[in-house]
Amino acid sequence: MLKAENNKKNKGRLKIIPLGGLEQIGMNITAFEYEDSIIVVDCGLSFPDEEMLGIDLVIPDITYLKENREKVKGFVITHGHEDHIGALPYVLQEMNVPIYATKLTMGIIEGKLKEHNLMKTVKRKVVKHGQSINLGCFRIEFIRTNHSIADAAALAIFSPVGIVIHTGDFKVDYTPVFGDAIDLTRFGELGKKGVLALMCDSTNVLRPGFTMSERTVGKTMDNLFAENTTHRIIIATFASNVDRVQQIISTASKYGRKVVIEGRSMVNIITTASELGYIKIPDNTLIDIEYMKNYSDEQLVLITTGSQGEAMAALSRMAASIHKKVSIKPGDAIIFSSTPIPGNEKAVSKIMNELSQQGAKVIFQDTHVSGHACQEEIKLIYSLVKPKYAVPVHGEYRHLQAHSELAQSMGIDKDNIFLLQSGNVLSLGEDYGAVVGNVQAGGILVDGLGVGDVGNIVLRDRQNLAENGIIIVVMTLERGTNTILAGPDIVTRGFVYVREAENLIEEARNVVSDALDDCLQTRVSDWGKIKMAVKDSLNEYLWKKMHRHPMILPIIMEVD
Repeated sequence: MLKAENNKKNKGRLKIIPLGGLEQIGMNITAFEYEDSIIVVDCGLSFPDEEMLGIDLVIPDITYLKENREKVKGFVITHGHEDHIGALPYVLQEMNVPIYATKLTMGIIEGKLKEHNLMKTVKRKVVKHGQSINLGCFRIEFIRTNHSIADAAALAIFSPVGIVIHTGDFKVDYTPVFGDAIDLTRFGELGKKGVLALMCDSTNVLRPGFTMSERTVGKTMDNLFAENTTHRIIIATFASNVDRVQQIISTASKYGRKVVIEGRSMVNIITTASELGYIKIPDNTLIDIEYMKNYSDEQLVLITTGSQGEAMAALSRMAASIHKKVSIKPGDAIIFSSTPIPGNEKAVSKIMNELSQQGAKVIFQDTHVSGHACQEEIKLIYSLVKPKYAVPVHGEYRHLQAHSELAQSMGIDKDNIFLLQSGNVLSLGEDYGAVVGNVQAGGILVDGLGVGDVGNIVLRDRQNLAENGIIIVVMTLERGTNTILAGPDIVTRGFVYVREAENLIEEARNVVSDALDDCLQTRVSDWGKIKMAVKDSLNEYLWKKMHRHPMILPIIMEVD
């Protein structure tokens, strides 16, 4: 554990400490520390992988920030995606510090704070692009960038040892749907001043060329509307992609269709964006889902969540025929306006198949452009910024590795490129850069209302239950003599279907009885030892018989 150090070696050095967001796409959070000041860039969550049974969310471990609570000056947020803001309501309950973000980003954050009853206690400040804020010994300037959500910002962090630029998630879009193009001029001006380190988005570093403009999706949508004039159109996209929703609504209005927004997160974000003026909805275009029955199929467009195959999202429920208000009809044109996040491919494919089986026409080609920079845009940022040190961020290891090679091709010395892991402490000075230690980092699992109460042991138990089931052995013993008064009774769940395995259960009961008899004959009176003997003998029998290791739970009841 690296506590706040004040030794000479680290005096006057900037420490960059990623607490999440490396080795994965998601859970982005990075601390910048200089002597008595810490600022935290982003505070995101990640979604559980297939092995995290029953887990809803994963949030970062902020032990280091709590240990240095008096130094933390605020959270500075780059944009409003879940992997950058989703953990804020949980973290702010542990340590209440101010939040700084652009207008739309703050609007989305405030929606989360309202849900968690934190609006009155958390200090918030909206920052405009080009504006700077002072936090401790840091000055942070917000620079306009483009992304798949409006109001994204890169950060120029002015520290006593030099300027660090954090791009956030970005792309270079010369024709954005909303707002202005990325402020490349400012990147160039900072590059001329001299930039100590660049922390740049690595998501699309494996893709050559440039990322297409968001407007190209608008043209594709127009063509799809023209081709499907006689059918209902259902479009699944990310709730946070406000520009995409704007283009869909504009196209729907052009073709005289009414629009239904379905999915809780979609409704929340579009309501916020509309209230703040980031999306313009023509009069009489939006209708409530209750009024769909008043219109024919060719008059309707549904914009819905579920483009990633999430089990409880609106589109998944439609595909499984369990949505209360929307049933898929033959001929429905269903457009997936997104690409599957790595790991979600199987779930997305499953939903596409279910929709196709119900007669729907599934469309996914050319209906999405990324919000992240490809190789040429990343090179452009390097050529403008000319950093001394490169710290690739936002990606799995293979992305960071490829980013390192790209940075070298742009003239960055290999020794000046740092491929960090979550928890590493990178110490930077004007003529010095090295990883000097580690702090506690990792994921905290959120299950329902429980935060951190499910750990690896509980997950292992859940895995075992899911794979092998459970056997409960109930015995009633007489106090003092340990004579068996009732049982052993065997109850199973998820192991075998009892009615078709009566012989097996009977034999298992005999095995348990023999184990109990052995304990009585050898005068074992310790209940822990009796339970262990029952467990071991039953385990051995079931493995020989079936090659399975179910969870075995012996329960002893005592009667006078």
